[in-house]
Amino acid sequence: MNAPLAHPVVGSTVLDVKGLQASIGRVPVLRGVDLNVGAGETVALLGRNGVGKTSTLRAILGLLQRRGGSVAFQGADIGRLPAYKLSGLGIGYVPQGRGIFPVLTVEENLFLGLRSAPDPELVEDIYTRFPRLAERRFQAAGTLSGGEQQILAIGRCLMRKPSLILLDEPTEGIMPKLVAEIRREIAAIAKRGVAVLLVEQNVRTALALASRIYLMERGQVVHEATSHDLTTDPSTIHRYLGVAL
Repeated sequence: MNAPLAHPVVGSTVLDVKGLQASIGRVPVLRGVDLNVGAGETVALLGRNGVGKTSTLRAILGLLQRRGGSVAFQGADIGRLPAYKLSGLGIGYVPQGRGIFPVLTVEENLFLGLRSAPDPELVEDIYTRFPRLAERRFQAAGTLSGGEQQILAIGRCLMRKPSLILLDEPTEGIMPKLVAEIRREIAAIAKRGVAVLLVEQNVRTALALASRIYLMERGQVVHEATSHDLTTDPSTIHRYLGVAL
């Protein structure tokens, strides 16, 4: 069964970030980030290590103190809202490292943080899409492989029916077979109208999933292009990321 996760208007702007600034202590890490993501669109944020990609996600969520700029979700300013309220608005987050509780079962992790009883139709949908989770629902999450834990983290996020998902390095350190499965699921999420902002070190994965790419350097977005443009002109990727396609 494929129940919809959300009902955004396809093509509308879901996330709009303008001039976002943030610091860790007295050290500035974001120096005016501008980006946006539309409903059903996957956008990737790429850059070398330490340029501020994860900090951008954390600042959008309010997990890193903002020093300036604005963050709007579905047209509403969320800059003053505490991070714990954003999930209820429809913003999902899958952090780098997955954030799984190893001593809890797969199902306990999946339902963690829900404010009411799980929707049986949605649970069935998650288990249908991720049969590994169904097979291991009563198994301790810490016994899963890294890829299976990543799938669990994505499934837990989807249990909250988000309109926007922020994904931080979802394929990092994962076996190629499960990377393919995760890529398929991210593509399927977007097809259901959910907006996806993806931080990803695997450039080929990012180009395959995202329609648009933002490239970062030193806490700023320095280049925006379509995936098609970057694929046909790989010199830009090499210039900013130091890798060849």
